[in-house]
Amino acid sequence: MFTTHETIGFVGVGRMGANMARRLKDFGFPISAVYDRQASVAAALANELGCQAAVDPAAVAQASQTVITVVTDDAAMDQIFAVDTPASLLTHAKGRLFINCATVSPSIHREVEQRVTALGGASLEACMASSITQARQGTLYLMCAGRRMAFERAKPMLETLGQTVRYVGASGTAAEVKALVNMVMNCNTAALAEGLGLGQALGLDLTMLREVFSQTGANSRVLETDGEDMQQRAHDCYFSAAHAAKDSGIAIAMGRAAGLTLPVAEAALAQYQRLIASGKGELDKSAIAELTFKDRLAG
Repeated sequence: MFTTHETIGFVGVGRMGANMARRLKDFGFPISAVYDRQASVAAALANELGCQAAVDPAAVAQASQTVITVVTDDAAMDQIFAVDTPASLLTHAKGRLFINCATVSPSIHREVEQRVTALGGASLEACMASSITQARQGTLYLMCAGRRMAFERAKPMLETLGQTVRYVGASGTAAEVKALVNMVMNCNTAALAEGLGLGQALGLDLTMLREVFSQTGANSRVLETDGEDMQQRAHDCYFSAAHAAKDSGIAIAMGRAAGLTLPVAEAALAQYQRLIASGKGELDKSAIAELTFKDRLAG
């Protein structure tokens, strides 16, 4: 068991953040404070871990030497690192290490690093290509970017959380890589849903079809994680359709900035947006199959 005197706080303790905090606590890392926009969620976890339920992000930074953030989008990230705001993490940035795990735009990660370093702190991206179960088991795939010194300081914590911890470059780079990972994953998910939906319409045995896919060029990690769920309509959320749409949107915006059009990614995004419009955005991304099976079209 690893023991450290570096106290760790969390901002954003939904299912991912909470499981990361539990994992670190199990391995002897002192959890000092947790904050979430849903105060009841933070209070319950604080009671479980024996730490402070902070009233705002600033209180987390005040109580911690390292702060791990797991928030939903660009606006949330900008808010918790807001300039000249008493509730902001920046209020106590000096000497702190901020490990930012959210899938947000690369420009936001770069801006946060600039704000933090200007106040004497350090910032690191640690983008995650895994889900809730892996967070609890410590088998996340972590893509890290920022200053090397920040990466080395964060390593003991990251290696407890991740099976693979990979440094990929300067600030913003991990966010770029993560956006591409999710863009490709989302395209694969949409294509698999169409393949299984067409298979059903043709009267094929879908279990047989999935087995054939797994042994041929149609194989993918998404087939392994989502194929049976699509067939069985089991869409308990591990990675929501709404988050899939957000991440594909980030990648498409990156493409436009680079002078590229991404028609396949745009088509996949349109499918996720249809799913969200039908009220199913909080289901798992596998629910995109609700748009491709004839007997369950979501309109």
